[in-house]
Amino acid sequence: MSFLSSLSVPLVICGVFLWAGVQRVDLLSSFSKGVKDGLKIVLEMLPALMLLTLAITCFRSSGALELLCKALSKPAALLGFPAPILPLTLLRPLSGSGALVVFEDILSQYGPDSLIGRIASVMMGSTETTFYTIALYCSAAGIKKSRYAAPASLCADLMGFCASVLAVNLLLE
Repeated sequence: MSFLSSLSVPLVICGVFLWAGVQRVDLLSSFSKGVKDGLKIVLEMLPALMLLTLAITCFRSSGALELLCKALSKPAALLGFPAPILPLTLLRPLSGSGALVVFEDILSQYGPDSLIGRIASVMMGSTETTFYTIALYCSAAGIKKSRYAAPASLCADLMGFCASVLAVNLLLE
């Protein structure tokens, strides 16, 4: 079984070459065209990704994240959100890598089997980097009017955060 699975990728590549030969497709020019089209998409997405990266860096470096977490700690406590989870809930829609750093800090400080560690784990698995995804897909698809994408996505994120806290409290504690 292991031998066959290790051959699966080379077999698929050989299958593509055989199919191209049977169909009389110029594989080199098709590959070159695909690379050229891919690079165009990357160049179209780059400004949006650079802006998003700059905004996230400024948000974290300025201390705004900590200030916002302090301001939201009491209302979040009413909803059952532990205070150490707040930076994760604020960064997750903005940055996957920033959220991953906060997630790793939570796990190292509280442990993966703690209530906070479990809630953070479920949040990381059930929410999305909303603004990154919107910037990436809208740029790639050439969508200029994405008026409702961010509010709808943020509502979905909020529900994901609330459901994470509720699910862990009901099912795992």
